[in-house]
Amino acid sequence: MFLVTRPINGEAASGANGGTIGWALPNEEAVNQWHQAGAQAGGTAIESPPGIRTLGERQLYLAYLRDPFGNKLCAMYSKA
Repeated sequence: MFLVTRPINGEAASGANGGTIGWALPNEEAVNQWHQAGAQAGGTAIESPPGIRTLGERQLYLAYLRDPFGNKLCAMYSKA
């Protein structure tokens, strides 16, 4: 999936603001392992801690990091 949206923080769009690189993973544990490994490798935890976000009627388990270059990364497991 490729999405283009306005940055949710209201600031100007840039390579790391308004763009997210994401992966769909097979379960919540895989998302948590990705988040932990990324943080240990130099990523910075951003937004809320890994957990369930409700998008309409969909339940997504999401985790976000910024890599050392400032790119926003996301791991996701769709519960529905």
